[in-house]
Amino acid sequence: MSVLALRALGIGDLLTAVPALRGLRRAHPEERLVLAAPEWLRDLVDLVDAVDELLPTPGLGALHWPGPPPRLAVNLHGNGPESIRDLMAVLPDTLLTHRNPAVPEIPGLDWTPGIHEVDRWCRLIEYGQCPADRRDLRISPPPGPSPAPGAVVVHPGAAFPARRWPPERFAEVARDLAAAGHRVVITGAAAERPLAEEVAARAGLGAEAVLAGRTGLAELAALVAEAALVVCGDTGVGHLATAFGTPSVLLFGPTPPRCWGPPPDVPQHVVLWVGDVGDPHGTEPDAGLLLLSTERVLAAAQSVLREGVPHG
Repeated sequence: MSVLALRALGIGDLLTAVPALRGLRRAHPEERLVLAAPEWLRDLVDLVDAVDELLPTPGLGALHWPGPPPRLAVNLHGNGPESIRDLMAVLPDTLLTHRNPAVPEIPGLDWTPGIHEVDRWCRLIEYGQCPADRRDLRISPPPGPSPAPGAVVVHPGAAFPARRWPPERFAEVARDLAAAGHRVVITGAAAERPLAEEVAARAGLGAEAVLAGRTGLAELAALVAEAALVVCGDTGVGHLATAFGTPSVLLFGPTPPRCWGPPPDVPQHVVLWVGDVGDPHGTEPDAGLLLLSTERVLAAAQSVLREGVPHG
């Protein structure tokens, strides 16, 4: 028999669901736990010890269950009717989900806005009688080597412009850290390579510092796992730092860290946020994010590096 969990999203979405996935694993130790998620996440899914199998699922409307109906299907994707209907179509014995008025025949947990993403999915499986540990976020580092062990990783990109701190400010931070003797590398997806090259050029770094578009997910994970520090916005790379216990300086805005940030009492993660909440899908950098000065970010980075906060 199988347990099917749907989470067909991105890096941060996967990593914030790890405590819920482990709760499902502990509650159903004899069953095969299948995660429906994008194929490109496979190298990261392989590091999540709770998951037995990845079912490649690029997004909503693309779930194709190949075998007999699962005993339990768990909607870790959202509360929209699309995800509920995708899981209803595989005919599970039991469907665990949030409730949506567009699908009134399916019972579920009420959706609570404004809570932390980790807590959201732990609450859902607890509603299904599966205890969860919200601090169980760590995953094993990947087996391969880092392309730049001990480097400071600067990741200037984000999924939406509202969450992107200006490249000239990232460049100033990168330049000052490099001048202090740290190896600095600039990361990003292939589409973000021009942004990474701009940051590197403004910082006076050579082409070898630009790793954007040159690392697969496994290499990126190894890079973050062995980094001295990660400096980035509210992105999947920040969640990788949390997952590996790598020291980080995380720039939040317009989404508050109470919804997507690392555990607040873990000393190696420094969260910077001015308190403004806005549209995370906006087309311009969020006004609150822009209130984070270069001096403040650089001071936080220097403090973490100076104190030598250990991984863990």
